[in-house]
Amino acid sequence: MSAKVSVVVPVYNSSKSLEELLQRTTASLADIPHEIILVNDGSKDDSWKTIAGLKERYGNSLIGVNLSRNFGQHSALVCGFSIASGELIITMDDDLQHPPEEIGKLIATYDNTQADVVYGIPENKQHSGVRNAGSYFVRKSSRYLENKVEGSSFRLIRATIAKKTDTHHHNTMLFIDEILSWYTSNYTSVTVRHDARKHGQSTYSYRTLFRLYLDVIVNHSAAPLQLMTWLGLIGSLVTFAIGTLFIIRKFIYDVPIGFTALIVAILFTGSILLMCMGIIGRYLYKLYQLQNRKPGYVIRERV
Repeated sequence: MSAKVSVVVPVYNSSKSLEELLQRTTASLADIPHEIILVNDGSKDDSWKTIAGLKERYGNSLIGVNLSRNFGQHSALVCGFSIASGELIITMDDDLQHPPEEIGKLIATYDNTQADVVYGIPENKQHSGVRNAGSYFVRKSSRYLENKVEGSSFRLIRATIAKKTDTHHHNTMLFIDEILSWYTSNYTSVTVRHDARKHGQSTYSYRTLFRLYLDVIVNHSAAPLQLMTWLGLIGSLVTFAIGTLFIIRKFIYDVPIGFTALIVAILFTGSILLMCMGIIGRYLYKLYQLQNRKPGYVIRERV
């Protein structure tokens, strides 16, 4: 294979793993023209200082980018895509759970299939049960699942496809796999090893994961709006049935319509209306954010 490969790695609080990551990645790509792009996404540790030190050792094969603050993993990836000069782009995490030695499997699968996107699917994920369940939920609610290929942050993408994410999507609400699905359906996957985290703990708290899953659903699907439609329909039918029941009881059994029944009906319909208004409000807020045209990332410095 003669095509140049660009490896894009979003970095957040992982100074302890970067040197080993560079060593192993460079070794796995020793016979292939390549560059490694480390995008520091507002780390609070010495990650940027470590990247700057590694740049002196690795020279032109390493590009370091320091973002002005934390913009999120997907925005950091898009930043890396905009800089990458390779014909193929490989994305991977910074915690060494994606073994760099498995990059060869992605490339070999691409050579055999010429797919636009090749996902490295872990044979045994070394994440917590909550993290795995959340990832499953995102995949099930995402449009890219239509391609019948499970997603992963360890992937190979044709550069012509990857760069469209930066050219046409200038906002802070990015989900890479969903965006890729708009430009290609030529997906495939290969099973890869997934190692346990060597240093520290995952930065994904329960709250962060919940917000991520909520943003994915609202930003990249109409599921909440469809839920509103079904809730409105079901609520109308239930309310109509309850009302009919009380009318029948009134005329047949001469039972007075009680205060409790009235309150229950009001609370039932009112709760549905409030929830639907909340969903609409969230969509309006996202539209407001898009109108502001905030950039997905801001580069502070580059080495």
